[in-house]
Amino acid sequence: MTMVELMVALAIGSFLMIGAVQIYNQSRQSFVINESIARVQETAQFAMDSIEADLRMASNWGRNSRALAVEGRSIGGTANPNGLAEPGGCGPGWVLDLAMTVDGENNAYTLACGAQGVAQANSDVVTVRRVTVAPQPLEPGRLQIQTTRIQGELIDDGIVPPTFSPADSTTHNLIVNSYYVATNSDLIPGVPTLRRKRLTSVAGAPTIVDEEVAPGVENLQIQFGIDVDEDNTVDRYVNPGDPVYDPSAGGYIPGARVMTARIWLVVRGISVETGIQDGTDYEPGDVDLGVINDSMRRTQVSKTILLRNART
Repeated sequence: MTMVELMVALAIGSFLMIGAVQIYNQSRQSFVINESIARVQETAQFAMDSIEADLRMASNWGRNSRALAVEGRSIGGTANPNGLAEPGGCGPGWVLDLAMTVDGENNAYTLACGAQGVAQANSDVVTVRRVTVAPQPLEPGRLQIQTTRIQGELIDDGIVPPTFSPADSTTHNLIVNSYYVATNSDLIPGVPTLRRKRLTSVAGAPTIVDEEVAPGVENLQIQFGIDVDEDNTVDRYVNPGDPVYDPSAGGYIPGARVMTARIWLVVRGISVETGIQDGTDYEPGDVDLGVINDSMRRTQVSKTILLRNART
């Protein structure tokens, strides 16, 4: 080979090497971007599924779905007529006001049981009350509901024993969950997270625990679809805390029921991404979060959920 041939071969080889490196870098960058998008979407899907599973079963009391037919519940946070204590300190009626099968707080966290760390500003709280799908054995120290086809009773076998015949009723564990957003995750410090207050039983006593659900959730918004004329269709959407669906409130419309729940979630990545500038104006629900203008990847998702047990 002559020197000229060698130089030509080296030049061609260099161009091929440069092209291969560029293709590799572009492929790797595309992989990182796709991985980041998939992670954010996966977090959004998981968080939405977690809330949706609860909401769909709201007002399930076992053999019937009529909360107003459950004896022993508190009304508007009043004392429980069966002598059962409100557990955990999340406020009057947080557990025992079963008529409020779904409820919430609009753009604030005001539950008496404080948030884990600091609650996210301008984010809603949604509370769901129901029972387990499968019947459960009687368990002293756990709040349970025993129901027949036409009525029910709130019990704690250690304090208020059941009165219905086992042949005509089933017993289910009471479930109460309040979902909210905290500014800092325990699992991934520095990242906002979806959390929930959950009713359970610890050491033979009803207890409220705080659990982390999905790191990366930055804002939660919810609105309730209300049927005000008992025709099983949604007539209006209201923010959580609206008196129209609260039987103990002055603005209650008799017979009004929550039929659907419309949820918005704003979810972000867990780390800064080079080359990204988030210039989107996020407007979930009734809030305008504005343009955040940072280097985090975000997505906003929404879904309307039918409450299966709301229909008459």
